[in-house]
Amino acid sequence: MRTLYVLLIPVFLCGYASAQNQVKGYVYHDENGNGVRDRRERGLPGVAVSNGVDVALTDAGGRYALPIGDDNTVFVIKPSGYQVRISEDNQPQYYYIHKPKGSPEGKYKGTPPTGPLPASVDFPLTPREEKDDFTALVFGDPQPYTMEELDYFARGIVKEVEGVENVQFGISLGDIVGDDLSLHKPYIQVIRKVGVPWYNLMGNHDMNYDAKADSLADETFESNFGPANYAFNYGKVHFIVLDDILYPDPRDGEGYWGGFRPDQLAFIANNLKHVGKDRLVVLAFHIPILNAGQGFRAEDRQRLFDLLKDYPNVLAMSAHTHIQRQNFYTEKDGWHGAKPFHEYNAGTPSGNWYTGEFTKAGVPAGTMADGTPRGYSFLHIKGNRYVIDYKVAEMPASHQIRIHAPRVVPTPGRGSYAVYANFYMGHEGNEVEYRIDNGEWKKMAYAPEPDPYYLGLQLRWDQTESLFAGRKPGTASQSTHLWKGGIPVNLPEGQHTIEVRAKDMFGRTFTEKKHFWAQKRD
Repeated sequence: MRTLYVLLIPVFLCGYASAQNQVKGYVYHDENGNGVRDRRERGLPGVAVSNGVDVALTDAGGRYALPIGDDNTVFVIKPSGYQVRISEDNQPQYYYIHKPKGSPEGKYKGTPPTGPLPASVDFPLTPREEKDDFTALVFGDPQPYTMEELDYFARGIVKEVEGVENVQFGISLGDIVGDDLSLHKPYIQVIRKVGVPWYNLMGNHDMNYDAKADSLADETFESNFGPANYAFNYGKVHFIVLDDILYPDPRDGEGYWGGFRPDQLAFIANNLKHVGKDRLVVLAFHIPILNAGQGFRAEDRQRLFDLLKDYPNVLAMSAHTHIQRQNFYTEKDGWHGAKPFHEYNAGTPSGNWYTGEFTKAGVPAGTMADGTPRGYSFLHIKGNRYVIDYKVAEMPASHQIRIHAPRVVPTPGRGSYAVYANFYMGHEGNEVEYRIDNGEWKKMAYAPEPDPYYLGLQLRWDQTESLFAGRKPGTASQSTHLWKGGIPVNLPEGQHTIEVRAKDMFGRTFTEKKHFWAQKRD
């Protein structure tokens, strides 16, 4: 038997096929871990393999067969309890790119010609204990536009999680870089330092903008990271990673639009045929599906909802907006599941595109336009249930609320003085309360308005007589996790303490305190 090692990706191929319309191969137990299907290594039955549209299960001997054209990426859908090969850069190696003529010429390189289709495209798997309780690390948009900003990402985020314990893998939710696709490979060298297998998905700033068709907009991403649409299992969770950017925009050929091509929806449908209803299905894509008919094509969102309606446990994760919010979809939105469909629109490591004054770590503060600090998330899984924690960069994990209040109020006095609580993971309907000096707890009013703390950051740039290092933050947006209460103006003179407590969607309570002064007028 002749073996050929293809440097494009570490999948081992045997011989060459005479017919080019079908791909065949094995999924096998790689007992010695060398990535080659040796004579005594057995095939694994019932493992899903896809060409990006069709999904086939391996037979009793581990064999599969799928249709293939001249532009397909074939990949194994990792089953629970097994691991695919991981590169020295911590990139999962689960795919084979078939482009006999290579990618079209463009500004950024794609895949070089792969030549004739091999007779056998084989996928090695090794058994690995996977507990039903596990944690994944989630990054929104890293999005460096320059090597300098990639260094901010490395020092301001990656260094903080380097060598993180009790995390099984990580994923970036698109906009891995900012338009300069030559930064993909330096990004890989940065993200490898986290020390766990790292999955990636494509954002609108990771596309080939000179592509003439949406199916070709992922050529460079695919060359660097693998397929833009794929799936894998871990524990009792089935992850589906999707490119949800239509480019060029089918409405006018300009820009992009959120949505799915028919082949992508077919992949989701074919894939779900092999996913048990008892599983938690986690979808990861870049553009949130919130603005149906505007930012996202309405019929595609509805088709997605229809495909998932019989799955009682579903979570979607998106990024793109550079704010953080919880989106819940119900029957009025076209979702007909037993409970609301939750989409976590995650905060980003780049924050407000690396703007703001510099922190003690020497990186831009990057506070997002809704007042959410720059950071990242942990997805904690227990069986088919989940809990999400947001971690603010350069702050303790317990910091989940920012209190904004006057530093001093008059006593006695007149006027209106307010306290605001930005509960970063909150949403309308959460119970948020406050008290002053251990007094009675009072409910705070939900306040969907710009965060005054963020407005203050902008005001500093407007009023300074000497320029700060860095760039001014962008325009404030309405925060979806802000609450408001009043401060009395008849307090005793001296220092006072505001305490806020908030209960999140998972039933956990967080607290934060802030001091202020009451002062008599001269």
